[in-house]
Amino acid sequence: MNEPDARVSAPARDESQTPRISRLKRRADFQGAARGQRARMDAFALQANRRAAAPDGLGARVGFTVTKKLGGAVARNRIRRRLKEALRLSTDLETRPDHDYVVMAQREALGRRFDLLQADLRRAFLLVHARSPKSGRPRQSEDRDQRR
Repeated sequence: MNEPDARVSAPARDESQTPRISRLKRRADFQGAARGQRARMDAFALQANRRAAAPDGLGARVGFTVTKKLGGAVARNRIRRRLKEALRLSTDLETRPDHDYVVMAQREALGRRFDLLQADLRRAFLLVHARSPKSGRPRQSEDRDQRR
């Protein structure tokens, strides 16, 4: 009766190497991210903007937007949970501690394969930081590399 629990535990993640990501909660923060860079994927769009002043210890902040156009409360919550879990499990994201990010869900997020959803997240984070802040275009050095 007092046998050890036979459940397999998940491998421990090294928290020192994982960037700290917290949540966006205020409307003004969501609006601030909307003024920044954007990357559009099949299942979502990612908006990123640098914060003016980041308190020490506060890492990147991420918010999720899932509108009523995507369905009822059950569908919206399911989409949000899938995106949050994909973000949580993606350890090699290109997040910056002084940035705010908003993931704006699309209808395809519900049916997209989970591994592709994670790959899209990684790619979107790379894309928003690869663009020049003023024009929204790739930096000239990256533009030249693509022409070769």
